[in-house]
Amino acid sequence: MYTMGIDIGSASSKVVILKDGADIVAAEVIQFGTGSTGPQRALEEALKKSKLSLTDMTKIVATGYGRFAFERADKQVSEISCHARGIFHLVPTARTIIDIGGQDAKAIRLDERGNVIQFFMNDKCAAGTGRFLDVMARVLEIKIDEMAEYDSRATEVVSVSSTCTVFAESEVISHLSQGVSKEKIIAGVHASVASKACGLAYRTGLENDVAMGGGVAQNAGVVRAISRELKRPIHVAPNPQITGALGAALFAYDEALKS
Repeated sequence: MYTMGIDIGSASSKVVILKDGADIVAAEVIQFGTGSTGPQRALEEALKKSKLSLTDMTKIVATGYGRFAFERADKQVSEISCHARGIFHLVPTARTIIDIGGQDAKAIRLDERGNVIQFFMNDKCAAGTGRFLDVMARVLEIKIDEMAEYDSRATEVVSVSSTCTVFAESEVISHLSQGVSKEKIIAGVHASVASKACGLAYRTGLENDVAMGGGVAQNAGVVRAISRELKRPIHVAPNPQITGALGAALFAYDEALKS
């Protein structure tokens, strides 16, 4: 039995195809999200990888910002539920989840069965999200995937205290004009992201183990900054960008079993 989960986010589209609710047959991430061709491209690539067709899918569940626009779905499930389900499947010891995506950040507290007890979400401001990091990388004239390496060489963390992305951009430009190294500034940028994410985690009622999902979890500098802020290790879910789509595919399996 094959089920599919599709996570249509603001910045990217992710698809996971599961066999019998356990084995990932295919996973695809396309860096285009809601309102673009991203969802269709992610769907087509995942089917191509799996050598399956849409008619082979017993059930399809959609999640993310664009979930209601995906007409092929049998059901829509919130991203909070799907990210929690996906990460708990990959990291069963997780009790606190921090998920930082392109334009939002979430903190979720789970019980021992993976049920959501509490969550808080920042989806009103780009600060503390992947978009914030994209802006900072552009100002610093480096690639986004180089930020973790710069961070690892920092001998000091320079404060980037502005809570607004626009003001933080001006703050970074000011640091550069004063001759502050990119390494120190990037460490400060990562600390700023960590502070906002950890604030959400503390509000949920922080518990071990802490696991991270979302695209920003691929940035080891942010992971290190969150670990320092929380004073505990952080478990990064394997292929963290697909956790929402994985959760959706697991919910699709539940629906298939009811049929």
